[in-house]
Amino acid sequence: MDIYEEIARLRKQGRKAALATIIQVQGSIPSYETSKLLVREDGSMVGTVGGGCVEAEVWAVAQDVMREEKPRRLHFNLNAQPEYDNGLVCGGSLDIFIEPILAIPTLYLFGGGHISLAVEQVARLAGFDPVVIDDRPAFANRERFPHAVATWAGPWDEIFPQLGLNDFAYILIATRGHKADLTCLRWALTTPARFIGMVGSRRKLIEFTKILASEGVPSNQLERIHSPVGLDIGALTPEEIAVATVAEMIAVRRHANCSVSSLAYKPKAAHLTS
Repeated sequence: MDIYEEIARLRKQGRKAALATIIQVQGSIPSYETSKLLVREDGSMVGTVGGGCVEAEVWAVAQDVMREEKPRRLHFNLNAQPEYDNGLVCGGSLDIFIEPILAIPTLYLFGGGHISLAVEQVARLAGFDPVVIDDRPAFANRERFPHAVATWAGPWDEIFPQLGLNDFAYILIATRGHKADLTCLRWALTTPARFIGMVGSRRKLIEFTKILASEGVPSNQLERIHSPVGLDIGALTPEEIAVATVAEMIAVRRHANCSVSSLAYKPKAAHLTS
């Protein structure tokens, strides 16, 4: 099986993996430089970096790389630790780089208005695949969003089941009205989406969270909502809002530790009943 074809297949399916590559060799080792091992999320493997204890340790570290979504570099001295060579003392050393293989993040834009037009452009530049959804065909079509990977138009409840979101999904809710925003938000909270953002005021968020809490949505789900969406940079225009919004999505994507003061207001459970 070709490793690169398998990587492409896994990314298309939205599945994680980790790719280990021998990047430096000194002396004699049981493999060769650039050898690769692909570890899938279910633990299965393609390729090899030499087998034995080296490969066992690489497999274990690959689990951490997939979970943390951050690369690692390992060094093995086979001369000092001959058990790594499974009994064959080679007298060499090697470095292995393990990198996460992740799906391209997909941004689902609910609402095809002026905010989504700007966000779609900025998000594409930042590496997100945009999908536009609106209940009005005139606002979700190829002419209006020629670079979107897909557009959907029709009743919200008919479109939701067809989207098939995974945990590489990012959601931005910016429809034409409060009723549609609440409909989309209610559904979004049932998905594994990594990011759920909503355009609007603090008052709107508090109103919505009270409604959803009364419907039985638990507080830990309500705390997933990023609203008012975007880093607090004083954005006013659609283009500035787009930059702030995508910046916050990138912070989530890269697991950045942004200070609370730099982020838009996000009420916690204690605030939702006030």
